[in-house]
Amino acid sequence: MRKRLKLNFKIIFHFFGLLFLFNGGFMLLATLVSLTYNDGVTLNLFLSGLVTVLIGGFAMYATKDHEKEMNKREGYIVVSFGWIVMALSGTLPYLLTESIPSFTDAFFETMSGFTTTGATILNDIEIMPEGILFWRSLTHWIGGMGIIVLAVAILPLLGIGGMQLFAAEAPGPSADKLHPRITDTAKRLWLIYFAYTAAETILLKVAGMSFFDAINHSMTTLSTGGFSTKNSSVAFWNDAPMIQYIIMVFMFLAGTNFVLSYFAFKGKVQKVFQDEEFRLYFKFIAGFTIIAALIIYFNADPSLSSIEHPMVLGEGESAFRHALFQVLTIVTTTGFVSADYTLWTPFLTLFFFGMMFLGGSAGSTSGGIKIMRHLITIKNGFLEFKRTLHPSAILPVRYNRRSVSGEIVFNILGFFILYLLTFIIGTLGFSMMQIDFVSAIGLSASSLGNVGPALGDFGPVNNYDALPDVGKWWSAFLMLIGRLELFTVLILFTPFFWRNR
Repeated sequence: MRKRLKLNFKIIFHFFGLLFLFNGGFMLLATLVSLTYNDGVTLNLFLSGLVTVLIGGFAMYATKDHEKEMNKREGYIVVSFGWIVMALSGTLPYLLTESIPSFTDAFFETMSGFTTTGATILNDIEIMPEGILFWRSLTHWIGGMGIIVLAVAILPLLGIGGMQLFAAEAPGPSADKLHPRITDTAKRLWLIYFAYTAAETILLKVAGMSFFDAINHSMTTLSTGGFSTKNSSVAFWNDAPMIQYIIMVFMFLAGTNFVLSYFAFKGKVQKVFQDEEFRLYFKFIAGFTIIAALIIYFNADPSLSSIEHPMVLGEGESAFRHALFQVLTIVTTTGFVSADYTLWTPFLTLFFFGMMFLGGSAGSTSGGIKIMRHLITIKNGFLEFKRTLHPSAILPVRYNRRSVSGEIVFNILGFFILYLLTFIIGTLGFSMMQIDFVSAIGLSASSLGNVGPALGDFGPVNNYDALPDVGKWWSAFLMLIGRLELFTVLILFTPFFWRNR
């Protein structure tokens, strides 16, 4: 007889309480910003933070005698439901300040923030109170760092979606690895993340942004989120190329494995350039940029490219800058907009749509499938030709000069199949809501890949406000499972997960 699964609920709710405390603390930080700018919502923001902190404190106190051990199943539950807990509590600032009075819209905006997707339902961002805009950017920043710690410290231990490969850089006793303890790993990554954010803020301020705009865009760049304080996103600064170049540099860094940044700061620069994923990531961006820039320069219609501040596509620098910007923002799944790329040429529209499935590096804040998985799949595909000719030969896939086990290769192939099936099901779901085909595939790819801008009616210059409520919930679900590497969430829907054997 099958027994029902026994879970250590106390440790699960203890972690949820910690997340509430964490979230509430950042809401109180947003309250200080609101007070500084006297934006009229300080009290309501304070109440949001206070309520969240009290709930978290009560949950932690009530479960203080929890057992210290956490098994894999409890790990899956904490990771999956933890993001939902953060999103639910994160709606309070929007609801109590009535900046977003609808719970569906508030949940969508918050889930988009924490999953670093960057899709928004706001039609006029610039009328929002400063405290709310800061909280909105903070949801990106918190979610982005959460993903880093998750990818480096937790997912390899759970064996999620081929992330065992990342165990080579995750905590462990080897001298090559970042640090033998998860907590110390997290501290070092937080320090790098914070340092990058501070550096970008200073540079953007020097380049001409206001301090408020600079810190908000820094938080949403490093998290590869894409929320902006302007209705026209980064296109607002189309007449300030230096600002856009600074953002591009940090988008590139945010899409790079943060462990490589750690090695670079330690003086081990050779490790960065020896990393196969980093080299392919760089080549993809360089190659895609050259293709896009040439097409923009010779074929795009300048009259179709303006959002708010015009860009002159006939000039070489402008064509290169906007090509590089859009390639980076899609590949790293940041979602900033400098121009409406869907109006350039049909080829480029499809070109950028394909990039939504690429993703940045493993161990970065970007979404998507990730370069590492593409690299392993491509290598395995080429080896299949050799195996066909030499069936008795032992031909392992190698990654960073190490042999990759067959189990990991199968895991990655399984991830690809599941990702494509989820994309198809996601598209069918949107199509059932009477959404046209182009918009439906764009919504599904963008939500699942945590990109932000989609296609059709939900392209770069539009938002998600026109989605029906059920569509917003469906999109939020796709954001969540895409952000958490599919298996983490979808395994909860399998009956054997809830049984002891």
